[in-house]
Amino acid sequence: MMMSLMFISGLHVFCSKRKHLLAMLLSLEFMVLISFMLLFFLLNTFSCELFFSMVFLVFSVCEGALGLSILVSMIRTHGNDFFQSFVVLQC
Repeated sequence: MMMSLMFISGLHVFCSKRKHLLAMLLSLEFMVLISFMLLFFLLNTFSCELFFSMVFLVFSVCEGALGLSILVSMIRTHGNDFFQSFVVLQC
């Protein structure tokens, strides 16, 4: 019950804080962390092998590194991480 409440609060922050890319990335990482904890407790409860949790961690680290590289690229090209200053159709 507590994990689902934490996940919903992370989802709420992700949907409400759309001004800065960094705030969105932090809320996504929070939701991934809660999902990992839920997966770990679920696999432990059913006495399953924990290899899948390691694969999940690898993919979440790759997702975090990709998000940070997009953030750095956006700051270098536009000077900030506001979504209002980022124009997708710019040539």
